[in-house]
Amino acid sequence: MAKSDVAMVGLGVMGANLLLNLEEKGFSGVGYDVNAEQVQRFLGGPGKGKRVQGAKDWRELAAQIERPRKVFVMVPAGKPVESVLEALSGVLEKGDVIVECGNSYYRDTNRREAAMAAKGFHFTGMGVSGGEEGARHGPSMMPGGPRDGYDNLAPYLEKIAAQTDDGPCVTYMGPQGAGHYVKMVHNGIEYGDMQLIAEAYDLLHRLGGLDNAELAEVFGEWNGTELESFLIEISARVFRQRDEETGQPLIDIIKDAAGMKGTGTWTVQDAMERGVAIPTITAAVDARMLSAIRDERLAASRQLPGPAKPPAGMDKRELIDAVRAALYCAKTCSYAQGMALLSRASQEFDWSLPLGEIARIWKNGCIIRAKFLRTIQEAFARDPGLTNLLLDPFFKEAIAERQAAWRKVVSLGQTAGIPLPAMGGSLAYYDAYRTARLPQNLVQGQRDLFGAHTYERLDKEGHFHTHWD
Repeated sequence: MAKSDVAMVGLGVMGANLLLNLEEKGFSGVGYDVNAEQVQRFLGGPGKGKRVQGAKDWRELAAQIERPRKVFVMVPAGKPVESVLEALSGVLEKGDVIVECGNSYYRDTNRREAAMAAKGFHFTGMGVSGGEEGARHGPSMMPGGPRDGYDNLAPYLEKIAAQTDDGPCVTYMGPQGAGHYVKMVHNGIEYGDMQLIAEAYDLLHRLGGLDNAELAEVFGEWNGTELESFLIEISARVFRQRDEETGQPLIDIIKDAAGMKGTGTWTVQDAMERGVAIPTITAAVDARMLSAIRDERLAASRQLPGPAKPPAGMDKRELIDAVRAALYCAKTCSYAQGMALLSRASQEFDWSLPLGEIARIWKNGCIIRAKFLRTIQEAFARDPGLTNLLLDPFFKEAIAERQAAWRKVVSLGQTAGIPLPAMGGSLAYYDAYRTARLPQNLVQGQRDLFGAHTYERLDKEGHFHTHWD
């Protein structure tokens, strides 16, 4: 049998679909999974009649790939990745390329890249976004690692990536774990987006009294505006879905406890280490954690009082328009925070992350794909050294036009006792960023008084300590 162009280790949903995508774009492949039955199910099912073959063990896998070998690894992060890399190290040769496509922590990728380089392998840590559909028909991909390893992969990745009017949704991120870092921040922004949309839903449903049919109509309408995005589109679909068993709207019987796989938490932890404020993303992570303690919340709901009386009502159409404006402003702040984190990491790690290109490859294929990203791409094209997205002329004007509605929406939510942690966090971020003098002068005074931590002055250089009265 002729040798294959590539190999895929891990034939779960993502790995199998990525292999089918590669085959459809003209590349032959060999699939392997530690579960031998999985290989047979793939070959007898979706892989039947395709230019794919299976391998029974690691040596057979290596023997069936053209040199330099290109091995894609799509297994769960952590120990499974370590196990696969150890096995591949025993059968591959110098110059071969390993592409690790899972949601791995970028520091693990840094370590693995160095270890694989010492053995003569090109190791690429690549974030892949788009879920099952993206893997099959075109994901957004964020590869990092040695440049020559990426150059070997580019002809494959550019064909299987989602496409836009200005190129495939893949580009070289930078050395080491840059690719997985960018994917981590992508997922953090995704957390923020989803929470902001959930808060918009909560306001419209609880304060505006919109039923599911009306919500579906509103979100469908929004998807034809500046809010056009995959997440807005699928939200409308969620509102329309009925449960097959009960016939009830499915949204009304889904338990209000959101899960997490860790990438949002990693984003928050890393932002703290870098000293970058990302309150919208942090609020989204906090909201999921609060949702998870549902029994506690149910008990607390019977004991803790809310507002004495509801706020004055707002015309339904006026509320819909105000929430749309607030969502756009808060979303802008969320992306500003994510891009600021990428910028800081790029400086600290000397990665030279291409922020405009990152916005470009997120325009299609990934979960946060949106019309909005073209505007971000254009902002970095205007000013590649843009300090913060909020300072771009387009976004300055967009928020200036909408901020009155944004403030009214956040105020209404607070008055009604409806939690808006992400929308409110975005507004606080905006107001703090535009404030010339913050009250942290008092904080510094307190720190010096109780702990002699010193402070800086506006009128002199240096650090000072006062013997407080």
